[in-house]
Amino acid sequence: MKRQRSSKEKAKIALEAVKEESTIVEIGNEYSIHPNQVGRLKKQLLENADEIFSKKQKNTEKSLKKDMEELYKQIGQLKVENDFLKKKLNWI
Repeated sequence: MKRQRSSKEKAKIALEAVKEESTIVEIGNEYSIHPNQVGRLKKQLLENADEIFSKKQKNTEKSLKKDMEELYKQIGQLKVENDFLKKKLNWI
């Protein structure tokens, strides 16, 4: 059965591979993962490391925060409307 690894664990494995203090086979044995997978994680890290520092990531975070604020506003409005309708229905 395949074990699902967290993104933190994958990052840790990839960083160890990038450091090259141990061989890919040794890292694979340490984490019970096939050496090919270690190599793929290392490659993935190296290819995508620039995204960590990109403005796109920061803009995405700002956009998500703005979207959350809008959703909370809508939830509040719906709660007020729901409470109003409950009161009206009790009068009938």
